[in-house]
Amino acid sequence: MSTHRLRIRDIPPYLQLLTTTQLAFNIGFYAVLPYLAAHLTDSLALAGWAVGLVLGLRTFSQQGLFMVGGALTDRFGPRPVVLTGCALRIAGFTWLAFADSTATVIGAVVLVGFAAALFSPAVESETAREAVAHERATGIPRAQILGLFSAAGQAGAFLGPLLGTALLFAGFRAACLAGACVFVAVLIFHARSMPRRGPGKAATGDGPAGGALRSVLTRPRFLALCLAYSGYLIAYNQLYLALPVELTRATGSQDGVGALFALSSLLVVGVQLPVTRWAAGRLAPRTALTAGLLLVAVGFLAVAWLPGRGAYVYLPAGLLVVLLTLGQMLLVPAARGLVPDLVDERHLGLATGALSSVSGLAVLGGSAATGALLSLPAPALWTALAAVPLAAAGIGRLVTSGRSGHVNAAQPHGVGAGSGTRSPSPSIEE
Repeated sequence: MSTHRLRIRDIPPYLQLLTTTQLAFNIGFYAVLPYLAAHLTDSLALAGWAVGLVLGLRTFSQQGLFMVGGALTDRFGPRPVVLTGCALRIAGFTWLAFADSTATVIGAVVLVGFAAALFSPAVESETAREAVAHERATGIPRAQILGLFSAAGQAGAFLGPLLGTALLFAGFRAACLAGACVFVAVLIFHARSMPRRGPGKAATGDGPAGGALRSVLTRPRFLALCLAYSGYLIAYNQLYLALPVELTRATGSQDGVGALFALSSLLVVGVQLPVTRWAAGRLAPRTALTAGLLLVAVGFLAVAWLPGRGAYVYLPAGLLVVLLTLGQMLLVPAARGLVPDLVDERHLGLATGALSSVSGLAVLGGSAATGALLSLPAPALWTALAAVPLAAAGIGRLVTSGRSGHVNAAQPHGVGAGSGTRSPSPSIEE
């Protein structure tokens, strides 16, 4: 099995297109969205509840509707779904640039979110499908390609705010229009370069869409994966929810939050590929999934029990960010790589969307529960929070091999299986 250093120029052209797409998507998105709350508060003078409503609707219109984009990808192929999503994102950012009331802002951000609900599942499921095919042909584990995909996305998340900060000197409108221009470039490039039919077959003859959804959501191993991934996302959300509260409690301000976020992004950009390459040669995907969750739990326990005083006041929070990010590097490529092993290939887009939508709903409930705990002392709060990734790691052990997709049926137990054993023969899938 090959675990050599993988660079973007080493992968097939279609995978290069999909990976650079993820980079461009995040540059355009993060050039605008990090500054939306301040724009709503300072420029439009919206009340706090209205700002929260707008941001919540954007998240729901994206994560909550991922299954729609995934189902459309299965039915029509990725190209029309990606192109439509890019067109809607352009319209949404342009509308947001000129929106001057609560109603128009809500319309714009819902359009921005729904655009991502179309193109993100299409690109992610195609990357999974192609990574599987590449693994079969070359022996390069799918997790390496998915790690490259994740690193490209994180690089975009790091570069986008830098672009947005520079553009904010010309105003929020300029940032929105620049973000729209990024997606114009993506739309033109994909209209010229993306195959008219993706490599996967559209799901035809499946009957009503509800039948496909039941086929996906009634697979116990896939549901276990969704629950384990939900535990990760609930934990990751604490970077935005519980960590600022903890920094305020420890230091009297939230000034260190931005530096900790930058640390997380730089870690992914710089270390994701070596970590993925190491894990691909030593860990089965299920093991990488559970190991990543355990690292996240240890990070939470560090905040709970490691004293942070004086010159070391940021040490617990820094350890949390490092361990959570390392856990993310292990478990995200592993989780995405397991999806094709657990569902019918015809429903890969729907399953990719379902993984995000189910997790998004779990985060919604988990955030409400966490909010009720924030007044607890730090040891009690962070010990309670550590129980989430620990439980998710236990659930992750239920994601056993059991290949159910058409592509997988005749394949040997290898890197794509969740069994903890490996075969010299590469398996298919992402």
